[in-house]
Amino acid sequence: MAFNNRNILAAERGKAALQADCIIIGGGPAGAVLSLLLARQGVSVILFEAQKDFDRDFRGDSLHAVVMELMDDLRLTERLLEHKHSKLKTLTMVSAAGAARVADFSRLPTHHNYMTMVAQKDFLNFMVAEAKRYANFRVFMATSVQRLIEEEGEIRGVVFNGPDGPQEARCALTVGADGRTSRTRQMAGIDLVKFSQAVDVLWFRLPRYPHEPEGVLYRVGQGAVMGQADRSDVWQISYIIRKGTYQKLRAQGIEGLHRSVTTLVPELADRVGLLKDWSQASLLSVESGYVRRWYRPGLLLIGDAAHVMSPFGGVGISYAIQDAVAAANVLAGPLRSGRVGVSHLAAVQRRRELPTRISQYYQAMIQDQLLATAANEGIPPKPTLLRRLLRLPGLRELPTRLLAFGLWPARLQAKQSIPPNIHQ
Repeated sequence: MAFNNRNILAAERGKAALQADCIIIGGGPAGAVLSLLLARQGVSVILFEAQKDFDRDFRGDSLHAVVMELMDDLRLTERLLEHKHSKLKTLTMVSAAGAARVADFSRLPTHHNYMTMVAQKDFLNFMVAEAKRYANFRVFMATSVQRLIEEEGEIRGVVFNGPDGPQEARCALTVGADGRTSRTRQMAGIDLVKFSQAVDVLWFRLPRYPHEPEGVLYRVGQGAVMGQADRSDVWQISYIIRKGTYQKLRAQGIEGLHRSVTTLVPELADRVGLLKDWSQASLLSVESGYVRRWYRPGLLLIGDAAHVMSPFGGVGISYAIQDAVAAANVLAGPLRSGRVGVSHLAAVQRRRELPTRISQYYQAMIQDQLLATAANEGIPPKPTLLRRLLRLPGLRELPTRLLAFGLWPARLQAKQSIPPNIHQ
C-alpha cells in the first residue's frame, strides 16, 4: 500500500521499531479481553487505541452469561461487579397485540441467570488494568495505526502515530479489533458483505422511576421500535427507525422527537422534555455484515471488524469477546513459539463463523419482524414457520439460550496463567 508522506517515513527510520509477539488494533471489548488472555499466557502484546481514554459514552453495556462465566474463570467477577451495574432478567416486546416475553434469563442453568449491565468504559478500564499487571503487555492510547507493514505477502506489523510521533511496530501477528467501521479491515483490502437492511438508531437516556418495569423492553409501533434497558435510575434508550427516516425526524426539530417518543410510549411524556437538543442523542447507522475470510497471512480480524452485529438483543459484545477467547485458545501457543500460520488463523474463523452467522440470521429475523410490526400500526405479522417451531415446549428456551450463550459458546481452555509481573 502506498504511503506518500516523506516526512513521516523519515521519522519512522529515525526510531527503532517496537517488537511484540502480537499487536492488537482497537481497545474495545474484543481487543481488551484478547490482550489480557494472551498476556497471562506469556505472549508479548501491544494494544493500540486511537482515543485518549475510555471515558466516553458507549452504547453497548450488556454482558451476557457467557461473558460472566469467563469472568469466573479469570477470577475477576467480584471485582468487576464492584462497579455500578444492574442485572436484567427479562426481555419483553410490547405492541398493540399486548406484551410478549422474548427471553427469560432467570430460567437459565447458570449462576449468572441474568444480563449484566456495566458501563463499557468501566469494563474496558478494568480489563486493561488487569492486562497491565503483566510486564509483557503495553498499551498506547491516543495512538492511531496509519498503515499495515506488508512484506513478501505477509503482514509483519504496523506504522503508528502517537503522542511521540510516527513509529513502526513489528510482530508475528496483527489483530484488527477496531469495530464495525474497522480501519484495519479497510487497510487490508478486505470487503464487508452486507447482511440485513440498514436502520438508524438514536441513543439517549431518560430518568427511570422505581415503580416502572424491570428488564429490557422493546416498544413497537408508529413506524419505530424503542428499546428501553433498565439501568436502575435511568432508561438507556435505543430509538430504532428505518434507514433514511432520521433526516425527516430531525427536520421537525427536537419537538418532533418528543412527539414520536411519547406517541409510542405515553408514560415518558413527563420527562421527554429533558431532551433539549439533538446533542443529547447520538446517531448510529447499523447495517449488519460479515467478511468471507477473517484473515490474511500475519493478520486476523475479530469482533465487529469481522462480523458487524445488529443491536437487537445486545449480543455484540458477547460475540466479540467469544472471538477473543477462541483466538487466545488457538493462538497463544503458536505466538509463544513465533510460528503462527494461516492454518491457525483459519482455525479461529472455523470455531466462530457458524455461531456468529446463525446469530446474525436470528437477529435479522427479529429486526424484520419488529420493523414490520412497527409499520403495521403495532400489529405483528403472521408467525413464520421458525417462530411457530420456537413455541414448541422443547424449543421455547432456545431464544434465551442463544442470547445468553450463543451457539457453541467459546470457553477458556487455559484457566491458569503465569504470575503477574507488576510494572514498577
